[in-house]
Amino acid sequence: MNQPAAPQVTASVPPLTPPSRPGRALIGLALVVPAVIAWIWSYVLPTLSTVARSFQADGLRRPSESAGAGNYEVAFTSGFVGQVGFAVLLSLIPLTVALLAAPLLAVLADRAGRAARLVTRGVLALPLAAYAPVAVYLGRRAEGIENGTLTQDLQSPRAFLVSALAQVTFGLVVAVAATVYLSALRRREPDQRPAPAMLAVGGLLGLGVLAAALQTYTAPYILTGGGPRGDYTATPVFTAAQTSFRTMRLGVGSATSTLLLVLLGLLGLAAVALILATRLRIEFDGWRDRPAAREAESYSGRRPLLVGLTAVALVVVLGVTVWASLPWLRNLSSDTGPLPRGVETSNLFANTWVPPLLSTLVAVTLAALAGFGIGALRPLGRWSELLLVPFAPWLFVGAGPLAIANFERTMEREQLGLFLGLVPPTWLSVPALFAFTLLFRGQHERWRSGGGAGRTLLLPALPMLAVTALLTWLAHAQSPLWATLVGTRPDSLTAPALVTMIASRAFGGGGELPLGLILPLPMLILFVVLFVALMIGYVDRLAIRVGRRSGADAPPVGSGEPVGKVTA
Repeated sequence: MNQPAAPQVTASVPPLTPPSRPGRALIGLALVVPAVIAWIWSYVLPTLSTVARSFQADGLRRPSESAGAGNYEVAFTSGFVGQVGFAVLLSLIPLTVALLAAPLLAVLADRAGRAARLVTRGVLALPLAAYAPVAVYLGRRAEGIENGTLTQDLQSPRAFLVSALAQVTFGLVVAVAATVYLSALRRREPDQRPAPAMLAVGGLLGLGVLAAALQTYTAPYILTGGGPRGDYTATPVFTAAQTSFRTMRLGVGSATSTLLLVLLGLLGLAAVALILATRLRIEFDGWRDRPAAREAESYSGRRPLLVGLTAVALVVVLGVTVWASLPWLRNLSSDTGPLPRGVETSNLFANTWVPPLLSTLVAVTLAALAGFGIGALRPLGRWSELLLVPFAPWLFVGAGPLAIANFERTMEREQLGLFLGLVPPTWLSVPALFAFTLLFRGQHERWRSGGGAGRTLLLPALPMLAVTALLTWLAHAQSPLWATLVGTRPDSLTAPALVTMIASRAFGGGGELPLGLILPLPMLILFVVLFVALMIGYVDRLAIRVGRRSGADAPPVGSGEPVGKVTA
């Protein structure tokens, strides 16, 4: 007798997905909290202190009487508008490079094929690794000395400063801009157009270059001293520092810093508005290189020409960079000679590199955690990027505009001249926060579609930790402003601050400068190796894309919420 077949029961195993919407919202917001605390301590409180100080009478110790708007009147009559105008003048050449030369190089390298693109990325890593503005400017200034007088400065200080700044920053601006343009050119589908991403990247680069020019300090500080007559070559940060710490008019300096913070805040808000409007994101296309659709297009007949043009462009970029850095490179491996009394080479090396490393590790780690909370867990759903808006006014703010408030805070804690005082007072990297948020936002769809968190989120983010940490570390270590303010004793000096002090005497009576101390050869080799490896092995697989795509902002599968298709 035939027995009836037993009914088969199939178990439905739900795919591995992110937590439900309420759970990931709470976790995401919790991960943002440490960054918020660091942001308040590093940016908000110093900003409020700067604004409050700008309305107080001058003096090292804060008096109780109010100065009203008098400090702002002095700031304007002292030429704040002209200082901003001169900073904008300094930005014209870098803007031209970032908006014209760099995208042209990126397009040539992109169309020339994968090998040319990788070589381009490797070469562009060199100007990044060789970032030593103090050494380069001191070397250039030393070459212009005749009988203790800077001849070019007397002839045309503006032309000298603009040309020197353009030569020194040319390779750096090309490297940064061409790198991000290459990521914007990376296609995923044959019909994908990179023009919108290129335009968005160009807008962000333009805002960033302008913000950097407004905060120029090292070039006028070393090359012209703001002179030779009055504040002919002064910038807002240079003027605020000189007014506050040379003439002890901290109220006027704080007024200048406050006005500058307003300008930088507007630029930061414009940047986040552009990011939100274009839905900009960073996607990791995987460790295995997949040739994009453009590789199959009909460029093969012109490829030798494109390869040749790319090679010529790289030779120009590298040639200008090396030529501008020659005075420093010649002294890179030479004997430093005797150092001033109380200064030891090992202590100098530690002061230069260890304090910025400490703040960098904290600042980038907190940025990565917050970026994961916002970009991957998306606590506000499709509106999660709005959590970046409070941080936006400080996106482009460096150490200069907040130097007065941070100096007074360090003095109140009695850390001037101490090792702890050398630690840069920035415990959150806002640019890194934006970068991680955009990266995790770009990987969010792959995670919600069932990809493992380790493969889709953590592995692509680990190299980004290295990229942002190296850039932040090098920038802080090579900045002379904060180290000059807090390094009040010989054993608390950093290499850029020490060599600058030695240069002030050497320019009057001659003598060799120990430029090799600023970025020693072993550190330069280390940065070159790391940047080249990251550029070729990781950054080349990052794609900057804009617009909406399927499911990017939809709730995760299995969360109990309807999943609708969003057209690209």
